[in-house]
Amino acid sequence: MAFLDKVKELGRKIVESGTIVEEIKKKAQALNKRIVLCEGEDKRVVEAASICTQEKLAHIVLLGSREEIAKNNPNVDLSYIEIIDPATSPKLEQYAALLYELRKAKGMTEEQAKEQAKDPTFFGALMLKNGDVDGLVSGACHSTANTLRPGLQIIKTAEGVKSVSSFNLMVAPVTGNEYVPDGKLIFADCGLNPTYTAEGLADMAIATAQSAREIAGLDPKVAMLSFSTKGSAKHDNVTLVQEAVRIAKEKAPDLKIDGELQFDAAIVPSVGEFKAPGSEVAGHANVFIFPDLQAANIGYKIAERLGGFQAIGPICQGFAKPLNDLSRGCKASDIVCAVAITALQAR
Repeated sequence: MAFLDKVKELGRKIVESGTIVEEIKKKAQALNKRIVLCEGEDKRVVEAASICTQEKLAHIVLLGSREEIAKNNPNVDLSYIEIIDPATSPKLEQYAALLYELRKAKGMTEEQAKEQAKDPTFFGALMLKNGDVDGLVSGACHSTANTLRPGLQIIKTAEGVKSVSSFNLMVAPVTGNEYVPDGKLIFADCGLNPTYTAEGLADMAIATAQSAREIAGLDPKVAMLSFSTKGSAKHDNVTLVQEAVRIAKEKAPDLKIDGELQFDAAIVPSVGEFKAPGSEVAGHANVFIFPDLQAANIGYKIAERLGGFQAIGPICQGFAKPLNDLSRGCKASDIVCAVAITALQAR
């Protein structure tokens, strides 16, 4: 009987986590956004492009040689996928000129720009900059730097944002968890910036709250995490978080945000009421801003491996236009989810 109970529980976990992903996909379908996938040489990317097209999650532009893609993926339906080879595209000259204008102050020559524009990730970023696509997904077979470099050089950060950051959508394994009534949480920054200034933490908190609202459909209650709650410890690291809270409240006065909070004070109502009485966030947080990358990366992996959460991400935020980096260990289903999320960010 115990074995059957475990099987049923596993089934619930799969169905419930899948429901949230399906909600994201449904929203993406209604938007009909145009998303470029830069790595046509990767079979997982090609498979994902086909799935996205069949499920009508977005209009997919796949970069690479149609001949090579067809030869390497004989069982994948490419019928309705737009495939562009950067090296032979009629827009190469236009994109090269755009790249030259963006980078000439940094010493780039016109010849260098023309050669650089042939690189699929740079070509995809130039498509995005030029408004020919609504979002970009890359990184399945290239490093994070390979994706973020053209993003930072071409797309650049959104107005008022000094640095890009990332977040993970954490899907709870079972419904009825008293600490996760919506079945999902947001953790940031789990995959991008090793350290933050107080202003950087504040900007990241504001951006993550917006992502929580737009992507996860949450009413964000943002906890700025620390090993201290409301001055219970004294340290420069605590002061950093306190200052970040002050800045965030100045920049976004309507945002529900509080800190510094320990994790239990942020998520357990009784602890939150005891340690931070009167806080509208303590004990009820659903967006967690970790003080640095070490804490966030460790935290989300503990939740994933010991807590059974499904971790979707890291998802980039802070770019002027939607651009997302994949893990090189990703599956086709992960890429499909990334496309749907990128489409939502393009709203």
